Amino acid sequence: MVQPADRRQASVLRSIDWWTILIYIALLSFGWISVCGASYSYGETDIFSLDTRSGMQIVWIATSIVLGFVILMLDDRFYDTFSFVIYGLLLILLFATIFNPHSIKGSRSWLVLGPLRLQPAEFAKFATALALAKLMSTYGYNINQWKHFAATMAIILLPMLFIVLQRETGSALVYLAFFLMFYREGMPGSILFTGVAMVVYFVVGIRFAEVYMGDTPTSVGKFVVLLLVQLFSIGMVWVYCNKRKAIQLLFYCVLVTLLSLLLLFIPIDIVYVQLVMTVVLVGYLLWEGLSSRLRPYFFIALFALGSVGFFYGADFIMQNVMEPHQRSRINVLLGLDEDLRGAGYNVHQSEIAIGSGGLRGKGFLNGTQTKLKFVPEQDTDFIFCTVGEEEGFLGSAGVLLMFLTLILRLIYLSERQPYRFARVYGYCVVSIFLFHVFINVGMVLGLTPVIGIPLPFFSYGGSSLWGFTLLLFIFLRLDASRNLAR
Repeated sequence: MVQPADRRQASVLRSIDWWTILIYIALLSFGWISVCGASYSYGETDIFSLDTRSGMQIVWIATSIVLGFVILMLDDRFYDTFSFVIYGLLLILLFATIFNPHSIKGSRSWLVLGPLRLQPAEFAKFATALALAKLMSTYGYNINQWKHFAATMAIILLPMLFIVLQRETGSALVYLAFFLMFYREGMPGSILFTGVAMVVYFVVGIRFAEVYMGDTPTSVGKFVVLLLVQLFSIGMVWVYCNKRKAIQLLFYCVLVTLLSLLLLFIPIDIVYVQLVMTVVLVGYLLWEGLSSRLRPYFFIALFALGSVGFFYGADFIMQNVMEPHQRSRINVLLGLDEDLRGAGYNVHQSEIAIGSGGLRGKGFLNGTQTKLKFVPEQDTDFIFCTVGEEEGFLGSAGVLLMFLTLILRLIYLSERQPYRFARVYGYCVVSIFLFHVFINVGMVLGLTPVIGIPLPFFSYGGSSLWGFTLLLFIFLRLDASRNLAR
């Protein structure tokens, strides 16, 4: 049974999760205060003027609230019915933006329409989330079937490709957050583990590539990475195949590693010993797979080969493909270079600003680092340093607590959805917010790479604020209809 429109609207208004809206309003309010602090210059008399960034942010906030209200008034079936249409339109817009003649700070990701500048990549997030929810809620969908998983990956990779071609790599990396949603919807944990393992290989391998064991040409980074490949593979044999065989493999792995370390007295590169051991391990896994007809052995062998290929491929790309400024950023992050006047300048200045705030901060509009404009992009990508300087540790902890409350609330709302479409979309929203907050705060603190993504509801700008509002309020609209009769 379908309820009349007036009764549906009344039911929706009663069912809206007002706690999430209150958190949204609180984040907008603290975000505006932070934009004021980051953009204010000594001598300004009117922070509400439209000639200032703080004044314009009020416009973006007001229009975002109106946009959220409009989203809540639309029928929830609109988002389900037109998911692929919205996604297709955003893809066309992303593709058109590649040929945009306007380049802003080396990026072609902005569409300039007179005084208005829009970044389609910010809106593509909610469109991609809708398309994923639509696909994954179709009858018979199974993420563990290759054809279904391939179609799902295509939905993610297409916008990523177009955004990379716009020279906006940071925004493209946000789409990797959807893998968290995949894990919730049944993706094998081994795939998520593989992604984490790749990060470990890259960090350890690059960080210690030029550190050598004693007087030998053995690179500590390469030696440790190959040892980790073996240990991770053996661990997967323990979990997915045979515990007894895993113990035997671990014994031989440790034995060969200890024997190879004895060769340190001879000036040879024992990385080759580890490579041979890895090849032998892969051969053994393939042989066990053929003899036992257990497919997990083949996948583990593929994992080991892929791990080695990824590590050496990443090293090649790092040295021969990446631009010098990109290599410099990674080296600064890993502690290989300081470069306080170049790639490490932004992070260094933001750390000074946050540290100068102390426990309670310097107070509203009293931050010296931000007022004197020492921190580049301090009202957009690095706005969290303004929070740290003016509000101190307590204010920063309060902001992070609000984000944590929002994310936990969204997880709760996602879990109570009776339909898979709304649940999948809800976890997409959770994944995107979690990725943005973790990476943005991490890069301001020098813990993650500087990839230039905004802090939700805090960073200055209309595109990001509208994009996050669309993302959040579409889910609130879907949640509000969870109890309506169909």
